[in-house]
Order: sequence, then C-alpha cells, then structure tokens
Amino acid sequence: MYISNYRRKAEAVFLFFLAFLIFCIARLLYIQFFNSTYLSGIARKQHNLFVELEPVRGVIYDCNLKPQTLNLPAPSLYASPNTIKDSDKERIIAALPGILNMDQDYLRGRLARKKYFVWLARKITPQEEAAVKKLNIKGLGFLRETKRSYPNTYLASQIIGFAGLDNTGLEGIELYLDKYLKGAPGWAIFLRDARQKKLDIWEKMVLPRDGNDIVLTIDQVIQYIAERELDKAFKTYHAKGASIVVMDPHTGKILALANRPTYDLNEHSNVSKDQTRDRAICDLFEPGSVFKIVTASAALEEKRVGEEDKFFCENGSYRVANHTLHDHKPHGWLTFREVIEESSNIGTTKVAQLLGPNTVYKYVRLFGFGSKLGIDLPGEISGMIKEPRFWSKTSIGAVPIGQEVGVTALQLVSAISVIANGGQLMRPFVIEEIRDKQGKVIKRTSPVLIRKVISLETASRMTKILTGAVEEGTGRMAQVPGFTAAGKTGTAQKLEPNGAYSHNKFVASFIGFAPAEDPLVAIVVSVDEPHPYYFGGVVAAPVFKNVAADVVRYLKTKQSLAEDLNANRRAR
Repeated sequence: MYISNYRRKAEAVFLFFLAFLIFCIARLLYIQFFNSTYLSGIARKQHNLFVELEPVRGVIYDCNLKPQTLNLPAPSLYASPNTIKDSDKERIIAALPGILNMDQDYLRGRLARKKYFVWLARKITPQEEAAVKKLNIKGLGFLRETKRSYPNTYLASQIIGFAGLDNTGLEGIELYLDKYLKGAPGWAIFLRDARQKKLDIWEKMVLPRDGNDIVLTIDQVIQYIAERELDKAFKTYHAKGASIVVMDPHTGKILALANRPTYDLNEHSNVSKDQTRDRAICDLFEPGSVFKIVTASAALEEKRVGEEDKFFCENGSYRVANHTLHDHKPHGWLTFREVIEESSNIGTTKVAQLLGPNTVYKYVRLFGFGSKLGIDLPGEISGMIKEPRFWSKTSIGAVPIGQEVGVTALQLVSAISVIANGGQLMRPFVIEEIRDKQGKVIKRTSPVLIRKVISLETASRMTKILTGAVEEGTGRMAQVPGFTAAGKTGTAQKLEPNGAYSHNKFVASFIGFAPAEDPLVAIVVSVDEPHPYYFGGVVAAPVFKNVAADVVRYLKTKQSLAEDLNANRRAR
C-alpha cells in the first residue's frame, strides 16, 4: 500500500512537471513564431533610440565674406517617459520650471505621454544644462543641436531676418532663401544600455545634408555707416520711422539698406511687426518734391524746355482748376534750372502742363513707379499711380510734384540711379551668390537692365541741374566736402484719415548720388514724421552728406587697395 501510494505521488509530480514543461515549450513556440515581431519591436524601442540629425544651416556673408550669421552648439533636453518613475516625474515637474522657466502643466503633459522619447526643452544654455544634470534623474538626456546666432545684433536686421527654434527661416533672407539655407536632415539609430542611457554607438545612420551659404551684395562697413547716420536722425527728430538705401547705380547692387525702428536679431521673440517690417520696400508714401526729377527729365527728353527757359512762378500762388497751389516761398521769374534747384511747385506744374498728363504718366512708369522692381527680398510692393483717365482736373498740379502718387524708398533710389548711370533702370538685388559648403557657386546674380529710360544727354543735363540743387538750391546741407554731389530734397505732407493733407505730419526725404561727375553710390533717405523740423533739406540732406562722405572715401580706398594688389600679382 505504501509503495503504491508513493508510486502514484511520484507519477503525479512527474506528470505535473511534464505538463509544465509542455506548457513552457508551447509558450516559447508561440513567442518565437507568433509573437516575436511584437516583442522584438518593444525591445528595439527600449534599446534603440531614433534621432533626427539636424543639418548645419548655411551661413549668410556680406560681399567681403564677413559672416552675418553663426551656428553655435546648443544642448537640447529630452525625456523617456516610459522609463521614468512616477516619483521622478514629480521631481522633474517641481524642479525644471525654476531652471528653464517652463510651465508645470506643459511638463506634466509631456511626461504623461507613453513614449520613449519626447523633447522637453530645445537649445538651452550651458548653465541650464549643468543645473539639470545636477538633478541626476534617470530618463533625462541631452542631444547636441545648433542654435542660430547673429554676431552683429542690430545690423541689417530687416535684410537678414532670423530663423526659429527648428532652424526654419521666419523673416528676411532667412525666410526668402530658406530652401537653400536649411539643408536636409539625416537620422541615426543609437543603442542604449539597460539603464536607457544613450551609447555613442549607432546601428544605422543617414548623414544630413548641410545648407548652402549666401553671399550678399551688402557691405558690412557701408551698412554700419548708413545705420549710424540714420539712427542719429531718427532719434534727433523723434521720428515715427526712417529708411535709407545705398545702391551701386551702375549695377543695381544694394550696398546698404536700413530702417528704423529696428531690433536685435538675437532677441526676436517679442519684437513687433513695426520693428521687423522692411519699410524701404513695403511702405507706401507720397514722395513730394523728390518726384520732380521725373517731370524735369521728361521735359528735357521730350525737348519741350531748355535749362534757361523762364517760367513765371506767380509770386507763390497759382490756381489749378479749383485748387490753389503754393510754393514754400514766393518766386517771380525762374529759369527751368532754377525751378528745380529752388523746388518750385508752381514752376514744375507749368512744365507739366506743357507736357500733358499722358507724357507725365509715361515717364512716371518708365522710371519704375507703379510696378515692382523685382528685388530678391520678401514683401516688395508696386506703389501706386493712377492712369491719366482717372486723373481729376487738379491732378496735373499734383502728380508732377509728388502728390497723388505712392512710392517706396527702393523705387526712389532706383529712379535717381537712372540719372546717375546715364539713363538706365537697373533691377536692384541683394543676393550676390549661393554657394555649397565646398565653395562651388550654385547660383550667381548678374546685373539686369530693366529698360532704357532717358538718353545719356538728358541724364548729363539733369546731373548738372541736381548738382546745382545741392550747391545753390534747397539741398545745400547735402554738400559733401572734397567732391560734388547731385540730389533733390523733398518735404511731403501726409494724408489725414479724412483725406485732407496734414499740417503737422510730414515725410522728409533726400535722393542723390556722389560724386556727381563719376557716381559710386546712389542714396535715398526718408524720415517719417520728424519734429520739430520736418524739411527734407534740414532732416534728410545731412544724413546723405555724412553717409556719402564716408562711403565714397571707403569705396575709393577699397578700389585703390584692390588695384595695388592686382599690380603686385602681375609683377610676380
């Protein structure tokens, strides 16, 4: 009996272990053949870390290859919520807001996600990284990315623009050429140890393609000079806004472009649209007397007047239809040359009446007003000019003196360049070249002639008249010591909301080029609502003078150095 019971017990134990063994084998077979894909996927997620590899964003250079942008290394903080204990999550939620200035609800939401990788903070400072590391919390880690930096802070801010946190362009050239600058991301699968720490071992990798570099026509030195002088006028005259454009009149290259107000490119998170707006190409305003260069050029080109032809300026009061036109001071008889030098509204209107509306309109359009010039920057507008069939009876006394027409600073500098370069309207541009990381040129911009506007003879005669406007007329404060300059002043009344012209809001402007006999630069200065002084000859002309003086000296020195260098190379 005892032996029989022992045998039954032994058989029972054997059968139990046999059944358990069969169950284990069946379970292993099920895992191996039916559930292996799912479980190996979990293992891969636990031990493999998929990371997108950020490309290095292209650098923006000035024309002398001085970098205007930099890519600095920056740590980014990530978490692996599936591996972090609940107690550690609470520590993170309590500690990180004080270190990284983050919202607790945001952190709680990120850590509640059932993932092995989530970003917590991108591109933090080294000091913040050190503070987070001191917490010594399992499941937190750092990846190295790059952060866009702008070494010249405010300089050329509206041209360069800025890139966001993910290195995508948001303003200016950064936005306009983002497809060239950004490059293409790569990826890698890194191995992790049992504690979920990233090992410097990758299983698979596709390298990123770095972005291309951009070379601008902007010269950093000229840009600094232009911004320095514009900033002085902006602050001195308590202006609402201001713009300056410096251009090579022969090629259309923009050597400097600046606006006020402006902003620091490294601190762009809270800037307003008023600060980021490129006023020089997207702000519309009535130009006032600077627009008289169009009427004067048309009269000479059409051979309707000569420089010494005389016009009676009605002693400062002249009726056109139901509107009385005034000069800033009374004039009697003036020659055509003196009409422009003294900026007589009445004399200019009488010249326009000789030409007729259709001819005036024709030359307004020829000089580039009323259409986009095609600059390679975002936001350019076309301006505004009505066709003669929509003119009122008083328009012939308004359009020729810069009223009832809307222009941009870019259009004005292009128009004065027509006279400076012998009669050609050139397309303005700021992008010289696009290069890859090996220095190979992918795209190069060449000067483009839009059209011939006036003859070389007319341009030469207008140059003499505009030189007289600086030396003898309203532009005396634009005289540059050491060489001659040509230009025209403008003081335009702004429109009130009710459509009437304001008596206390003006746009002061000056357009000109230097040296007059062999122009190196064309410059436009526009100051919006300056006070207490508001005349273009007082507010804007001195800015032109100071910029032209320094820029011409700089360019001549640069040319001289280049010639000496070439001579030395030939001698070798």
